[in-house]
Amino acid sequence: MSNPLDGPRHPQSRGDRPKQLVVLLHGYGADGQDLIGLAPYLARSLPDAAFVAPDAPEACEMSPSGRQWFAIDLDDPARASGDPERMVQRYGAMGARADAVAPLLHAFLDAERDRHGLPDRSIALVGFSQGTMLSLHVGLRRTNPLAGIVGFSGALLGGETLAEEITSPAPVQLIHGDRDEMVPALAMFHAAGALGRAGLPVGFHVSNGTGHGIAQDGIEVAAAFLGSVLAGRLVADEPISCPL
Repeated sequence: MSNPLDGPRHPQSRGDRPKQLVVLLHGYGADGQDLIGLAPYLARSLPDAAFVAPDAPEACEMSPSGRQWFAIDLDDPARASGDPERMVQRYGAMGARADAVAPLLHAFLDAERDRHGLPDRSIALVGFSQGTMLSLHVGLRRTNPLAGIVGFSGALLGGETLAEEITSPAPVQLIHGDRDEMVPALAMFHAAGALGRAGLPVGFHVSNGTGHGIAQDGIEVAAAFLGSVLAGRLVADEPISCPL
């Protein structure tokens, strides 16, 4: 049976076959077309990488023209309060929602790996917002480790059980705007702390003056990180810096 996930693609810049694969997971209310736009910029540093941005499996409850990986209660009192701490705690409690869609993403990653004939270590995940939440949730719980995970403007789900549930440690780079009102930048620091306590190499970068989006400096940080992990120059048992 074919996997229901699919989306726009961007081929490698050189060679007949990709040597690496970057899977881009979009945010709540968007779709793969939204995030595949990163591929041409990242490809400048990753000429051997192919890119794919699957559409989430569900129509978005709040934006029917978009997609969602799982439901988010946008009218939740924690969000309405505007209190960053309460908002981060609310996102952190959504692990069960990610569990429900995780098998689909695992199957998609397996199928893409096999289709391209690549090892898991040649695959990286890049997420934005809800896509970051799912990237961290699934990417660290696979059978074999991926090269690395980049998370833009997201949060860590189920951080309290992460250390016991990690099956595939991988380096992580978190990137967040300091003016993000949708997912507070505090979520990045909470995630970095939990990932570090779980023994993972994690770096973080703050994009000054940036809201819930991706700034040019964030793209540059992500490209440098992906270049390192996909070339095998950075693995899960090595520390990485945390620039501010």
